[in-house]
This record gives sequence, structure tokens and C-alpha cells, in this order.
Amino acid sequence: MTRDYPLYIWRNNNSNGMGGFNVIDNIVVFYIFFTIVGFLAAMIGTIIGAGGGLVFVPLFMYWFPEWSPSMVVGTSLFSVMCNAISGSIAYLKQKKVYINAAIIFSLATFPGAILGAQMSGWFSGKGFMFAFGCFMLCASVLIGFKNFRKGERKEESLTLEQLSYSKSIGISISFFVGFISSIFGIGGGLIHVPALIYLMGFPTHMATATSQSILAVSTTVGVITHLIESHIIFSIAIPTSIGAIFGAQVGARIAKRLKAKAILALMSIAVFALAVRLILKSGILG
Repeated sequence: MTRDYPLYIWRNNNSNGMGGFNVIDNIVVFYIFFTIVGFLAAMIGTIIGAGGGLVFVPLFMYWFPEWSPSMVVGTSLFSVMCNAISGSIAYLKQKKVYINAAIIFSLATFPGAILGAQMSGWFSGKGFMFAFGCFMLCASVLIGFKNFRKGERKEESLTLEQLSYSKSIGISISFFVGFISSIFGIGGGLIHVPALIYLMGFPTHMATATSQSILAVSTTVGVITHLIESHIIFSIAIPTSIGAIFGAQVGARIAKRLKAKAILALMSIAVFALAVRLILKSGILG
């Protein structure tokens, strides 16, 4: 059983040099700290269309090592859900969401989201950390390779009216996205955004916006399943979610001003750094 309170914050000044945790017996600091964490995670996640799980999952693993993988995933996914809903609203106002694709692909995530939530408890702590790190490493390499080729993709100039895509490919990918979303607690945008861009020819800004809308639905299904399984630690999920709601709005505004290559470069670098950190931290490689 995890502690709801007090808050444990990382420090690096203990005698063994490996770091430790300081206890702050102040509930106000507790909620302010995690609200800020939620704000920053959601802002970054909304910019790249991947949800804040990229930040929430590794942070929860580091700060709360006594949590089971299911608790890490469930708590993260609750915050990612709030991030995705808020970001979707912002992108809908900007008219960047391909609504037809978002509805079809959202429905396709349902079976995978339910299956992933039920299987999240199969991992050990170290096994979960290693698997999640390997997944992110593959995603970062794929995004980086595609992004750093010379020239801009011709699809970047397409409008909503000009865009066409393969529904069968999108539905197949969406099932897998729903599964990844619930089993790792990240929202699945790491798969959906590159797939929408490179397999279905979406412009980058439209892909990130549509991905947020899909995540809003898929994460809701995953959260309901995790809620039934009692995987969500609300003392952490609530403040991070409050921050995520506002962070997503800011992230959507920033993304509107960024070039497509800048968004993808940011995604690739951030994912790669986190992946290497998690793989090394797991200790499985020795």
C-alpha cells in the first residue's frame, strides 16, 4: 500500500551518493508540487501529441518505487486522460482535428485499451521499466530517422478537405495504440502520431491534434478499467490532472507556432533520453 501523504521529493545529498527522499509534511506544498508537474508534463505532451505519460510514468517510477506497475500506469493514465481532453478542446477550437478519423480510430482503441489495462499487472517492476524503455527507444529512432531527412514532406501543405487515408490501416494501428496506452499508461500518441504522419500522410500539426482527440477517448476507456481494478492513486492523480488541464491549453498554443520539424525533433530527443534512462535504471542489462 502506498502512502497518500506526506510528499517525497528527490534529493542528491545523502551519504551514499545515490540520492534519497525528503519528507515535506505540508499538504499545500504537496498539491502545488504535483500540480506544477502535471502542468509541465501536459504542456510537453500536447505539443508533441503524445500525452503527458512520457513524463508521468518515469517520474512516478522514480518517486514512488513502492508502487506496483499497475498503480504507476493507472495513476498516469488518469492524468493523461485529463491532458488529452483539455488538449482536444484546444485543438478543436483551432480546427486542426480530423473529426471523422478521430471518431473511427477512437472506437478502434476500445478493445486494446481494455486488454492492456487487464494485462498491466503482469509486469514486475524492473521488467516494466525495461519494456517501457525499449518501446520508447524504438519510437525515438523511428521518429528521428524520418524527421531528419532533407526537405519538408509534401503532405504538410494538405488541408482537411484534401486529406485521404486508409481506414483499415488506421483501425489496425488504433487497436494497438489502445493496448499500449493502457499497458504503459502513456496515452499511445507515440505510436499514433508517427503512424498518422508516415503511414497515412497526415500533416504534422493535424496528426498531433487528431491524436489528442483519439487519446481523449482511448484513455477514458483505460481509466475506467483501471478504476475498477483499483489501480489509481487519487492523491497524486488529482493534482497532476488539475495541472494537466491547464498545461494542455498552453501546449496547444505553443504547438500552433512551431514548425512541423521542430515538433518532431523535440519528440525524438525527449523520448530517446527517457528511454535510455529507463533501460539503464532497470538494471536488466547489468
